[in-house]
Amino acid sequence: MSATKDVLLNDIRIGAPLALRDRVRLTLLLSGPAILAQLASVLLQFIDASMVGSLGAGPSASIGLVSTSTWLCNGFCIALAQGFSVQVAHRIGAGDFFGARQVLRQGIVSVALFSLALSLIAIGIAGPLPHWLGGEEAIRADGTAYFRIYACFLPMMQLGFFASTMLQCSGEMKLPSLLNILMCVLDVIFNFLLIFPTREVRLFGADITLPGAGMGVRGAALGTGLAETIVAILILYFLLVRNRNLAIAGEPGSFRPQRDCLKKAFGITGPMWLQNLVMRGAYVMSTLIVAPLGAVSIAANSFAIIAESFCYMPGYGMGDAATTLVGQSLGAERKDLARAFSRVTLALGIGIMVALAVVMFFLAAPIMRLLSADPDVVALGARCLRLEAFAEAGYAAAIVANGALVGAGDTKVPAALNLISVWIVRIGLALVLTPRLGLMGYWIAMCIELNVRGLFYLLRVHGNRWMEHNLTKTEIPYESH
Repeated sequence: MSATKDVLLNDIRIGAPLALRDRVRLTLLLSGPAILAQLASVLLQFIDASMVGSLGAGPSASIGLVSTSTWLCNGFCIALAQGFSVQVAHRIGAGDFFGARQVLRQGIVSVALFSLALSLIAIGIAGPLPHWLGGEEAIRADGTAYFRIYACFLPMMQLGFFASTMLQCSGEMKLPSLLNILMCVLDVIFNFLLIFPTREVRLFGADITLPGAGMGVRGAALGTGLAETIVAILILYFLLVRNRNLAIAGEPGSFRPQRDCLKKAFGITGPMWLQNLVMRGAYVMSTLIVAPLGAVSIAANSFAIIAESFCYMPGYGMGDAATTLVGQSLGAERKDLARAFSRVTLALGIGIMVALAVVMFFLAAPIMRLLSADPDVVALGARCLRLEAFAEAGYAAAIVANGALVGAGDTKVPAALNLISVWIVRIGLALVLTPRLGLMGYWIAMCIELNVRGLFYLLRVHGNRWMEHNLTKTEIPYESH
């Protein structure tokens, strides 16, 4: 199977024709591991959340308070990594493996310096952050501790993001996916050992002593950080030493970032940073809109979002495949193939998410009962899920098309589309509908917005301008060894 994938990727670079069957096969080969990793990640995050939740409402609230801030930092890190990985995908598509490794070297230094600066800033604001976010006095200390520990591990997390995107853009999807699953498993194990104190449990009729550090919220942050560090080291090893196309171990070359490479990287990354701010800001605004509805609505909203993630996470796996395939096709100067791959990934992504939406529609209540024992929460959450099933086709179009656009280096227009769609359509409608219809009003607004956003993205990829970015031409020669 791996040989087939490598052969088909090489066909892109040498200009060989790819029949529809081959395009579908290659898309599935690349997206399959990423989809499984996304689903495993969601499942294990549920288990992880339940561990913290067992400590009580306070610890859960302290992590939830700073979670949007960690998402914001993660968004900046992922966007910067893609600024370099998209360039590498284009160079690999053009057969310029030496140039790809030069971009890789410059990227390592750039992301390391950026993540170190971001880490120091995050550590510096960890103390007042819970207060700025309006957290109650009782949960501020845990919120500060969690965010500070998270910030200390941020450089390793950034390098892990970087190495993963580099492997993916080269066509190696299975290894990053398997390591992502490993990270989730390690996270659960470390949290199990660090969050809870040493305790006695009865298993199969015998009393067993389970060791534990009893660190509570701090243990949750430390466990996640340790898991990220171990996996980052592993994935960097496979990238820098073992990867056939991108390994730089033993090869002379300059690590000094150069103007042309940085200009292209930040040309891709800058709009993605803006998009990150737009989306995270909208999430905060959505919380402010839903919060006055009361505890039942807040819980139903939170659990429904968690349940829906099983439906849309496969779309992100297909979007990763679209980024790689479009990037390498355009690097090989095959716009026709890039367009063909954008259509194949869109069709498959929409098909998968629509199928899952049907399942979600009919099993909405049983799914909610897995997350909550409150009948009011289950009933309201189930209604939200059934409504949201009608948005998954549009959401799939937006997710996969965005992956294709990123692969082309076209990130400015998507940032503008998200700004209009989320802030004008979703937030605007939510402000009108939520006070009148309660939580269902907010989800109606979200359903409409996701379909509008999907239409925006489909119109963008239908044209030609998104494929006009040249990321392989070097204005300033790369410094040789």
